[in-house]
Amino acid sequence: MSGYQELEAKLDSLIELCLQLKRENQSLRARESSLAGERGKLLEQNEMARQKIETMINRLKNLNAE
Repeated sequence: MSGYQELEAKLDSLIELCLQLKRENQSLRARESSLAGERGKLLEQNEMARQKIETMINRLKNLNAE
């Protein structure tokens, strides 16, 4: 293999690696976005549960006060 052919083969490998890393990066970004959305939903559900529990505690306190 001549020096030119070796260089060309290395460049082809680098191009393929760049394309592979680009695809992987896109996939990871999509996953990150999905997880961020899921996290937001879970935080909202957690807040709703906290509010419900707080309401129940206040009701129980009021029952004991009567």
